[in-house]
Amino acid sequence: MNPNSRDDIWNLVREYTPSEQLRKHMLAVEAAMKFYARKYGADENFWGNVGLVHDFDYEKYPERHPFHGLEVLTAYGFPEEFLYAIRAHADYSDPAALEEKYREPAPRTRLIDKVLYACDELTGLVIAVAYVRPSKKLADVDLHSIQKKWKDKAFARGAKREDIERGAQELGIPLDEHIQNVLMALQETHEQYGL
Repeated sequence: MNPNSRDDIWNLVREYTPSEQLRKHMLAVEAAMKFYARKYGADENFWGNVGLVHDFDYEKYPERHPFHGLEVLTAYGFPEEFLYAIRAHADYSDPAALEEKYREPAPRTRLIDKVLYACDELTGLVIAVAYVRPSKKLADVDLHSIQKKWKDKAFARGAKREDIERGAQELGIPLDEHIQNVLMALQETHEQYGL
């Protein structure tokens, strides 16, 4: 498996993730990661691949996510900087992990770590807003409609707003700017989600 090959990574995602919904989530995070890679002058392919595969083990191994996935990617020879970004998107550790490094949470020290964490929950919220629009189109979603749904705590409960806020703070950008960035990234790639 080539960590630089989007095709290889997508095949791994499809192998581990039967759920179309979870696949769409990973495609959305990939799009947001690529957007930010362009913004910060980073390697768009590398950042996109991290976003695409970050939750691939969640459906089959939810109790060990992302640590089971990290073991699989390690066995395939993925580089440590790739693995670390995925590990850092979790605010928790795996006390039962075979590798000692997984027994403590990984601080988000690099930009890629912060971007993955900041985009993960937010993509779900943005897509949920599109699903409740009469047109069900991302093109019809704007910052105001997301802000309105943000205040409704019963809406998209799974999208942890405190994590989204923390992610924007760690990136050092205003929350509304971050939301707008992710919205633009998803609007550019809307065909992948059927929106």
